[in-house]
Formats: sequence, C-alpha cells, structure tokens
Amino acid sequence: MLNAGVLGAGHLGKIHLKLLNESTKYNLVGFYDADSKASRKIEEELGYKSFHTMETLIDACDVVDVVTPTIHHFYCAEKVVKAGKHLFIEKPITHTVEEAQKLLELAKEQGVKGQVGHVERFNPAFMGVKDMMDNPMFIEAHRLAEFNPRGTDVSVVLDLMIHDIDAILSVVQSPVKNVYASGVSVISETPDIANARIEFENGCVANLTASRISMKKMRKARFFQRDAYISVDFLEKKVEVVKMKDAPKNPDDFAMILTNAEGVKKQIYFDNPDIHPNNAILDELETFADAINNNTEPVVSLAQGAQALTVAMQVIENFKTL
Repeated sequence: MLNAGVLGAGHLGKIHLKLLNESTKYNLVGFYDADSKASRKIEEELGYKSFHTMETLIDACDVVDVVTPTIHHFYCAEKVVKAGKHLFIEKPITHTVEEAQKLLELAKEQGVKGQVGHVERFNPAFMGVKDMMDNPMFIEAHRLAEFNPRGTDVSVVLDLMIHDIDAILSVVQSPVKNVYASGVSVISETPDIANARIEFENGCVANLTASRISMKKMRKARFFQRDAYISVDFLEKKVEVVKMKDAPKNPDDFAMILTNAEGVKKQIYFDNPDIHPNNAILDELETFADAINNNTEPVVSLAQGAQALTVAMQVIENFKTL
C-alpha cells in the first residue's frame, strides 16, 4: 500500500480523505490544512491525523493529494515534487500555464508521476462510450450549475468548462487551431456564463457552454461522427448511441431506413453500451496507484492537465465580455 496524505481539507479535501481512508491501495497517513482550527475539528470528529506543517506531511508520504484552492496548487505541488513524492492534483492543474509547464519539467527531473483530477474521465457514462468515438467532427457540450459562491474564486471556464475541454481533448486527436469565446458577468467579477467555439486542425468543431447561474443542473455532451451520434449525460450517467449502416436488401418490417438525396439507403439502429456504476473520485485515485505500482502512464497525466489548462486560458483570453 502507498502512504498517502492530503493537502487541503475543505469540502473536496474531506471527500478525498474519506476515499483514501477506504481504499485498499492506500494507507492514509493524514492531512495538512492551513486553517488550524478547522484541522483540529476534522481530527476530533473524523479521526484523521492532522500534521502541523506541510513539510512533515510530505515527508511521511509516498503520494500527496493536493486539494487546495487553485491559486495555491503550484506552491504545494512544487514542494511535493521536489521532495520526490508522487503527485495527485485537483483540476485545474495550476493557476497559470507557466506554472503548469514548470511543474511538468520538475516532475520529469525528479522522476515522479503525476495525475490531474479531471474526474469526468472516470464518469461511467463517458467511459462506456469513449471507445466508440471515432474521429468526431462536431461536438456540443452544456454544463450548467446553480450559483455557489464556493466556486467563484476562479472563472466559470476553470471551474466548469474545463471538464468538457479535457474530455473533448481526450477524444479529438488533433491540435487546436482557433478559439473564439464570449462571456457575461452577472454576479461575479469574472464571467458567470461563457460560450466557446474550439476549432481543430482536422476540421472538428466543439461548441461549449458553461454557466454557474442556471436554475437547473445540466452536464451533457453530444458527439457527431460519420454514421454515428453519441450523447453523454454526465449528470444522470446515461448514454444514447444512434448508429447508421448500409441498409440490407431485405430489411425486416421494423427496420428504420433512411434514403438520402443520392438515393443511398441507411439503416438506423441503437446501441446500448454497458454502464457500470462507480465512484469516479475513488477510481481516479486508485488508477493513479496502479500507474505508480505498475510504472505506467496515469489516465490523466500532468501533460494532459496542462493541455486542458492551456485551451481554457485561450478561451478566457479570447473573451468578448458584456
């Protein structure tokens, strides 16, 4: 078992503490949080050991899980990596692209592994259809949330849209060519609702909308490719897969047949991939343990986290704000 500790014991940090404590692949040694009063309360009520300094926690670990506010990610991660410890870090990887690049270089120099907490990669709906995605050419994603002041320390792009940016980058195997974006600040100092159009060199286009001032929650993405339409509901963990194939010469009475303008007949059919319920956060933590133990590439590498941040920053830089 790998000795693991958590830096940052806020809302998400406590979830990570609980899951690491339950995992059969980690031995939770404890946590460090700058708020000593909150740390004592967590130690008394939940029984996790509180370390008095970040350095003493890092020294006691093989793996350190950074769940601090984004602005502190690089400061904490740098200490972890320089100490030669493996790093799990919540998304976005760092506050700036420059910090992300420095972290990549440090991890390479120190020979440690790192994984970024892009949890939607482990969503069972996305996992159930990812292998069906074959060169999607148009993607549309909507990620809507009710207002929560807890997420407003960063832009809605870094808080919400980056989930879809990372998922899309993982299935579109082409460099980004152009980014167009607009955003509106309603409650916060930074945009609370944003739309981005990402164009890839292979011709694929992704249209993303993210909002943190909606009346209802929605986390959906639709992928269109040759002879297939794939819909992923990240919130409800459901998928819809509609495929087309050349129509048989003698279709049965219930077959759905379409004829295009050129007279080519296609049969529409539905695919129902297996969706296996899981705890996505536990899965991402445990696959990182597997990557360390087996010396394999993490599912969401530091390089991929940096790429998602780079595109997210392009979105922010291209904002036409109202």
